[in-house]
Amino acid sequence: MPGGRRCLIALAACWTLFACTSEPTGAGGNQASEANGGEDGLATTPPDILLDPDHADWSEESPDSFRARFETNEGPFVIEVHRTWSPRGADHFYNLVRHGFYDDQRFSRVVEGFITQWGLSGDPEVTRAWKGRTIPDDPVVASNLRGYISYAMTGPDTRSTQVYISMVDNTRLDRQGFSPLGQVVEGMEVVDRLYSGYGEDAGGGMRAGNQGPVEEGGTAYLVEHYPELDFVIQARIESGS
Repeated sequence: MPGGRRCLIALAACWTLFACTSEPTGAGGNQASEANGGEDGLATTPPDILLDPDHADWSEESPDSFRARFETNEGPFVIEVHRTWSPRGADHFYNLVRHGFYDDQRFSRVVEGFITQWGLSGDPEVTRAWKGRTIPDDPVVASNLRGYISYAMTGPDTRSTQVYISMVDNTRLDRQGFSPLGQVVEGMEVVDRLYSGYGEDAGGGMRAGNQGPVEEGGTAYLVEHYPELDFVIQARIESGS
């Protein structure tokens, strides 16, 4: 196990709270840290907009194409999104990224030879606010090829906040309605390195109905029970046109 990962696991095991900082992250904490998260990957107090899915700022239309940069503990990767592929999905993803929804999240379902999935908030309060909030489906225009990103779902019109990157050619998912919205254009080698040792055991699968403990316990639960999971430090819109 790399020394950096051992260090992160040791630090994580010492904490039962979502934040890992020397200052409180409540009303008296550092506002920038609360909004953006710390570099240790543990969830921090979210800005109020994450608790208000009905806020008008969540409905902004995305550029025709844009890039989202994900900084992880293993390094960065960049996703290029094309609105023509999946308009509703692109708009939703654009707003989730720009408001910091994906910051400080574990890759809770990494299945070798299949997919890498994330999108459950590390804060159970945020998860409760978004539970049941879905967007309508988009037609499948692109295919679920290696490096392409789509929303995880359990059936028609159930896309919400969880997304996955295909680790192999998953074109068989096309006929099931999984509509890719973009693809990894930089750092696929980083995605390949994300820890897959837990497979389905970490509770990241939606259709199996085993996400309850993750939803209720958030990052603290995953750190305690699945300490080797890699994580998003911060995601930001890098460019758009």
